[in-house]
Amino acid sequence: MTPSLARTARRLTATVAALAATAVAIALVGSQPAAASGLGLPLLGSSSGSLSPASAWAPAATATIHPGTMMYTAGAQCTANFVFTDAAGTTYLGYAAHCAGTGSSTDTNGCSTASVPLGTPVDLTNDGNLAGEGTIVGHGTLAYSSWITEHQLGTTDPNTCAYNDLALVKVAAADVSKVNPSVPFWGGPTGIDTDGTASGDQVWTYGNSSLRAGLSPLSPHTGLSLGDAAADGGWSHPLYTVSPGIPGDSGSGFMTAGGRAVGVLSTLGLAPLPASNNIGDLAKELAFAQAHSGISGLQLVNGTEPFNPIL
Repeated sequence: MTPSLARTARRLTATVAALAATAVAIALVGSQPAAASGLGLPLLGSSSGSLSPASAWAPAATATIHPGTMMYTAGAQCTANFVFTDAAGTTYLGYAAHCAGTGSSTDTNGCSTASVPLGTPVDLTNDGNLAGEGTIVGHGTLAYSSWITEHQLGTTDPNTCAYNDLALVKVAAADVSKVNPSVPFWGGPTGIDTDGTASGDQVWTYGNSSLRAGLSPLSPHTGLSLGDAAADGGWSHPLYTVSPGIPGDSGSGFMTAGGRAVGVLSTLGLAPLPASNNIGDLAKELAFAQAHSGISGLQLVNGTEPFNPIL
């Protein structure tokens, strides 16, 4: 099993001592299939490649809800990956399904782990820390969970159960005007990567763990793919970043060359790849949601800002 970043986060905020112990553990963790840890923290579309029209969203420079926003669900903190919409014009923020899970940090199989119910409130902030959620900038409700859907369908495919880790939070109508779909610092996304990653491919992400206390200069990361394992059926992509994702970064989005959205941060790896991360394949996760969520016209929203891989 690989511990989920969200459940690990929940325990980290219990006490400062527990947090310190977990931080040491993070430095030692490695990758599936030997073991993994989910990256959440308790008090822790479109594939066209064109930009979204800026007039449809809040300005990127002043938007308070965006990829990288902190999301608090029943005490667990995770990071928003990308913005999604549906045929009715509803706006969603994506994060990891395990961010709303009720299991332990090592319960990362969606077919065997329970979740809080759809409709559960989610608080949105950008400056959460160990003391609390920080300044709440908006609200949402859990609208889709791959884990809940897998239970409803009776899913048994081992790769789907292990790696399909996407949830969607419906942004409250009063807060939609605060949303911009661009990834801070990097810009994009520009569409969806549909062919996975090869060893050595560069990736870009923006995590926002409350362990960093809202210090945005520490949030942008870049790294390299370790290559896809054939046994995972394209569902998972192990990688290294500088520095690795930590509890609270769980759910954050990863992009490949050109700003294409490729995955959702799910776990820290244990052996045999210490301090690596594992991301679920967004193309597969979104296709599953489009087929089974009941949300008509669900799609990724491209950023209003061009992708700029400055590092």
